Amino acid sequence: MDNSVPAPATGGTPPADTHLSADLRTPLRSDAFQLTDEEKIAGITEHFREIMQLLGLDLTDDSLAGTPRRVAKMYVQEWFRGLSPEHRPDVRLFDNRYQYQQMLVERDITLFSCCEHHFVPIIGKAHVAYLPGEHVVGLSKLNRVVQYYARRPQVQERLTRQIAEELKQTLHTDNVAVLIEADHLCVMSRGVNDTSSSTLTAEYGGVFGEDAALRAEFLRLIGK
Repeated sequence: MDNSVPAPATGGTPPADTHLSADLRTPLRSDAFQLTDEEKIAGITEHFREIMQLLGLDLTDDSLAGTPRRVAKMYVQEWFRGLSPEHRPDVRLFDNRYQYQQMLVERDITLFSCCEHHFVPIIGKAHVAYLPGEHVVGLSKLNRVVQYYARRPQVQERLTRQIAEELKQTLHTDNVAVLIEADHLCVMSRGVNDTSSSTLTAEYGGVFGEDAALRAEFLRLIGK
């Protein structure tokens, strides 16, 4: 017997992030999805080739000749694939037949994102937790939700809240906690050039926001 509960049908490619409140949506133009991925790659290739030429690089060199298209493919297919709602995880819930009522924690989820101010990497870990009710979710789906929102130009504060809100809606509970610790290359490789600092952000929903002891237990379990 299949005890899974399918996510609501979306009916094609919906506008991005419309299920989130306006303050949590990634800023996108209304025509953001009119181009195919290959059209985006072709356009970015030409623009990045121009950037390299303006920097004085010789694109006839065999090491550089393919770089514009490599960068374009990386942007569209990897770094920023989370901009497309087509890649939103298809999360399915399962009946909590085991009647597990305690906190479930998925810690040390690898996080790669990109600073939207300088377009350099954000690298870190995400830790998420929730209190199960009638349903539970496959563990890998927690990772996929993190990766979906990370793979777009971001600021860490918004990313933290996006993940928390997605989990609340997906799990049908406000009892969700998200903590992200990350290194920002815009801090490490430019400006102050500080390689020792890191950034922590957290979002606590439901009883996690109300119960200090529960928050402390979450922090203990993730080693904070």
